[in-house]
Order: sequence, then structure tokens, then C-alpha cells
Amino acid sequence: MSTSQKIVPHLWFDKEAVEAATFYVSSFPGSHLINATTLRDTPSGDCDVVSFELAGYAFQAISAGPFFTPNPSISFIVYLPTSAQVDTLWSRLSDGGETLMPLESYPFSARYGWVQDRFGISWQLTLSEHSSASLTIIPALLFIGDNYGKAEEALHFYTSVFNASKIGEIRRYGPDQAPDREGMILLADFVLEHQSFIMSESAFPHEFGFNGAISFMVNCETQKEIDHYWECLSAAPEAEQCGWLKDRYGVSWQIVPAVMEKMLRHGTPEQIARLTQTFLPMKKFDLDALQSAYATG
Repeated sequence: MSTSQKIVPHLWFDKEAVEAATFYVSSFPGSHLINATTLRDTPSGDCDVVSFELAGYAFQAISAGPFFTPNPSISFIVYLPTSAQVDTLWSRLSDGGETLMPLESYPFSARYGWVQDRFGISWQLTLSEHSSASLTIIPALLFIGDNYGKAEEALHFYTSVFNASKIGEIRRYGPDQAPDREGMILLADFVLEHQSFIMSESAFPHEFGFNGAISFMVNCETQKEIDHYWECLSAAPEAEQCGWLKDRYGVSWQIVPAVMEKMLRHGTPEQIARLTQTFLPMKKFDLDALQSAYATG
């Protein structure tokens, strides 16, 4: 996994994590699978956990039952240096998927399209302004429904919680863009832990919202760091489980020890089994307890 990426998008599937990760790795240039581990005897049965990188950007996926369905409230913007690369990736991702915005020219991009692939994950493909740029992936959060009007508040909240953070350019709706109100956020870019994110909000009616299908894993080096993110982000006690939490906007996060990925990658079946049975009853992770369980025996 990319050592510089502290925040890792996590994709939840019913049974398709390995299939989806393999498909994405074969579709994005310069991509590879990192590790696949099966967690045994969880409440969802045996769960496949897959780590992979797409053009150097780290993801993790899990097969853990039909509890969450992905939707476009969180998507991934993919900047590509040539129109040919946009078209090639579009062909792959749209096969068996659903077009949300057709691939064509728009005022904001010479080549752009929004697609929900056959696994339910949403991708916004766009031609980069700089032909020399490398393929870049940026998560995008869409604030709708009860979250409409809260995007600017969220920008300040997230950048106050995470280190190495800043708010970049903010583009706002004008006076004649109903149903969106003038001054609301059309598009804003921001940085958390040196990583780029995009945020927008829309007053149009949508039949979806944030859920656990796409969450963000925050890799923490110490218990103090775990405690900090847990205290700042968790806003729904009923959602706290196995390092998972929901924030005040309904976005799901996983506050995890950075060493967990190494444990899952290099552990013996017995070590992984002990680790799994130790973290399953936890809400907030106890780093010492996890390390002790892994080392025992």
C-alpha cells in the first residue's frame, strides 16, 4: 500500500470484492493487487479483504454481505492526460454499468463522463487540463438532501480535524441556477493529510445518500491518534463497531492502526484468526490489545 496515503477509500461488496478489485486493476494502467486475506468466522461469515492500487492510489475492498449498496454520493474523479485514455477507461467501466452523465464535451471539460460501473461504484472521467499530467484519482463527496447547505461547514470541519489540510478553490452557484441557492457550493477542492478531495452540493432530489458502502480508512500510528480521530469524527454511537464510525454528515470512516494492513498481509492463519476475534467485539480499536493478540502464541 502506498506509504504516503494515510486515508484509503474502502469499498464494501456483498461477495464481489476480489472480482471487483481484479477488474479495476485490469482496467486502470499501472495498477496491481497488493494482498487478499480471508477473515474467518465473522458475523458476516468468511470475508475477503483485498488491498489494491490504481495508478498508485490505494484502495481496500471487502466482501461482507448485502448490507450496503454503493451510490453516487461518493464517487471518484479520474483525471486522464489524453482523450484516448478517457475513452478507453470509459469503455471498460461503462460495460454493464449505468451512464449518469454521457461522455462528451462540457463547458467545464473537453471530455467528461460520469458512470456507475457494474459493481455500483461511480467514476467521473475527465480530460486533464495538462496533457503531461499522470492519471490522478480524487474522491468526491456530494452533499444532498438533509446535507444540502452544509458543504461549507463540512469543509471547515474536516480541515480542522485532519493535519496537513487546507481549503482550495471554491466555486459557487449563481443567482439563476435554481433549485440551487446562490452562494451554495458548486465545487470545492480541499486537502486532508496531503490528499486531495472534492466536495459539491445539489438541491435536486436524489434517492440516495452517504452510507457504509464507501468509507474512508484513516491509518493511525498510535493510540493517541486513534483516540483523536474517534473523538472528533464519531457522531452516531449506534454506528460504532470494529473501528467504524459515522460522522455528523453520515459519512463513514474507519479509524484503524496503520500496522493492521501489515498484520493481515504477513500474518499466519492463526495470527489473523486471533486478530479477527479480538477486534470483532471492539468499537474503537485498542492498539495494544490488537498487537498482543497478534503476537501471542
